[in-house]
Amino acid sequence: MTSTWIDRPLLGFDTETTGTNVASDRIVTVALVHSVGPGRENETVATWLIDPEIDIPEPAQRVHGITTEHARVHGMAAADALEEVVTMIADSLHLDVPLVAFNGSFDLAILENELTRLGLPTLAARLGHDIAPVIDPLVVDRGVDRYRKGKRTLTDLIAHYGCEQDGRLHTADVDVSATLDVLRALVLAHPKVGASSLPDLHREQIGWHLSWAENFNQFLRKKGKTPDVSTAWPL
Repeated sequence: MTSTWIDRPLLGFDTETTGTNVASDRIVTVALVHSVGPGRENETVATWLIDPEIDIPEPAQRVHGITTEHARVHGMAAADALEEVVTMIADSLHLDVPLVAFNGSFDLAILENELTRLGLPTLAARLGHDIAPVIDPLVVDRGVDRYRKGKRTLTDLIAHYGCEQDGRLHTADVDVSATLDVLRALVLAHPKVGASSLPDLHREQIGWHLSWAENFNQFLRKKGKTPDVSTAWPL
């Protein structure tokens, strides 16, 4: 069988934050998981705990379990931590190791905004081009199985693709490992995804997200709500 990108190294990425506003919220934890094959024994995990220098609201604490006090006492300075993070991501992307992130537009947007706030070069600036290749299992799943009913949270996709959940989700490193599991299972279920080249798959995701976002914005209009979902991907 011909080797494809799914058989080569992948870099998984996830953040936990103070909230869901990419313009004003801040990163509390980051996980990068370098994977060279299926199974935890083939993963190298790097994690960062960051002092966001603002209070972590109670709803966010309930999601990821990190309190303001814990982050202040044990967290790194944001500039130091995020410089390490973005350097690792840029180095991998320069080697055409794809960045894998579930709903990754959020994580990339908040990372770029944090870097700008801290006066550090953005990931896009370091690359000298758009951030690519990126693989988002959520976007891919919507693209290849568009009409499937039901939610598509990470928990839902773990169940749909028959992956085992080992650990507490909403812990960044556990979420990343689960995301990589889902991606591998998705490629097994939809071989055409694995057969695509990384540049082609990146372009396909741009189209898949555009189609989904336009449909979702139309749904919001019908409900009398503001159509506020960005049609751009990954940023």
